[in-house]
Amino acid sequence: MTMTGKHGGHHPMEIFLQPGEYFIGDARHRVRTLLGSCVSITIWHPHLRIGAMSHFLLPTRGRSRPVKPDARYGDEALWLMLRELAERGVPQTQCQAKIFGGGDMFPQHSRDDQINVGKKNGITARLLLTACGIPIVSESLFGVGHRNIVFDISTGHVWSRQTQIKSGVASDGHGPNRRGSV
Repeated sequence: MTMTGKHGGHHPMEIFLQPGEYFIGDARHRVRTLLGSCVSITIWHPHLRIGAMSHFLLPTRGRSRPVKPDARYGDEALWLMLRELAERGVPQTQCQAKIFGGGDMFPQHSRDDQINVGKKNGITARLLLTACGIPIVSESLFGVGHRNIVFDISTGHVWSRQTQIKSGVASDGHGPNRRGSV
């Protein structure tokens, strides 16, 4: 699955996550996604260099009992990732997590007395990881606008670039964007 470039070098296989998807892979993979109010949790085992990444839309399904787990919901996405990591022999207590997203995509419609869905997603991710005993080593949550996320499973590095929304449109890259590896 490792792709070889024209000069003989090895390049990681690129995976793009759509909303409601998750991925489990090894050092041969780099995972990307684009987040608005959705949240991604990355889980990485530093010695085994195996990792997982989710892209969930809502914190939980609520009261209904699911027949089949659905990665569109934060609690179920985390359960699915941890189950598959365990099947590969990865102990969750030896992993570390990072959390991204939870942006406010419609700040002009937000009320001060309400918690928007992005904030609920981010808070839920923190609570879920804490309950599972997985340390959160970094996060880039909340704010206004969307984020581009790239998770390099070979190193555990995650790059995040936040593009803020101004007057209903995303800035063109000359405004106050945030980017960097966390």
